[in-house]
Amino acid sequence: MKAWQLKAFGRENLVLNDIPEPTPGPGEVLIRVSSVALNYRDKLLYDGTYNPHLEFPMTQVADAVGEIVSLGPDTSRFKVGDRVVTNYCTRWIDGHPTAKETLYTLGNIIPGALAEYLVLTEHALALAPSYLTNDEAAALPCAGLTAWYSLVEQGRLSSSQTVLLQGTGGVSLFGLQIASALGATTIVTSSSDEKLERAKALGATHTINYKTHPDWEKEALTLTNNQGVDQVLEVVGGPNVARSIKAIRPEGQISIIGIIDGFDATIPLFSLIQKHGILRGISVGPRRALEDMLRKFDEVKLHPVIDSVYSFADARHAFDRLEEGAFGKIVIRVRS
Repeated sequence: MKAWQLKAFGRENLVLNDIPEPTPGPGEVLIRVSSVALNYRDKLLYDGTYNPHLEFPMTQVADAVGEIVSLGPDTSRFKVGDRVVTNYCTRWIDGHPTAKETLYTLGNIIPGALAEYLVLTEHALALAPSYLTNDEAAALPCAGLTAWYSLVEQGRLSSSQTVLLQGTGGVSLFGLQIASALGATTIVTSSSDEKLERAKALGATHTINYKTHPDWEKEALTLTNNQGVDQVLEVVGGPNVARSIKAIRPEGQISIIGIIDGFDATIPLFSLIQKHGILRGISVGPRRALEDMLRKFDEVKLHPVIDSVYSFADARHAFDRLEEGAFGKIVIRVRS
């Protein structure tokens, strides 16, 4: 079979290789991959930032949808023909994760899904919603679950809350759609007025252009009558975290999920203490939360925002688009 693999760090080292088709062992299933979706984490992987000790060659990408074509011994959760999506943390089923459960991730420790076939433990999969296309279903696992786990599982999102969403990438747009579906007030930030208009079309209550308003946290306070927001999806990292702290209300929560502007941050501790604020790191979520999210999405018929779709042969250009900054999810169609 064919698989896109990293042979060394650097996007130029992503190559299409012929490798043996895997065989499912006990508790595993063989999946014929239909579509995969990219995340910013994929950039961090090929840059060498995410895991400097990555073993090569490594098949890339964590998010996928496909059809089960073969079952290994001792499997019971699925049948041949089921359409399934992957869970990013393949060993994290529910509850508080162990250190190992957060390490075993696709395209990192475990070969990823940018291949014609994929073998995974049946516990790392969930049934794909029937109302979604393959391209849409592939977009769900990492970005959708990160937003869901942050806002709903940890943040106890309700219609009385105001949520601030930074940028218009995959996680932030899922956050906007989830918060809107649950009746919350939303504030979206971006440097592009065109993207902010598109966010309004998706249901954003308020928007802030952070180029026009560099002190965007002051605008957020104004929009909340100086009360502050209930939750922030912090995707920028670095110095931006300090602004997020200033933007929250007392007992407000900040879910740190991105590090675009840097791994380190200087935090205004006194402000955080005064506000009884909560800073929480989020690295996707367990399979149980993924299944809860999929049920809710099915109920409200939420459709992921797709920025662009590329063929399997044209996967390199999908990674080019990832570097540019997409509006929503970038999908690679493995099987037409």
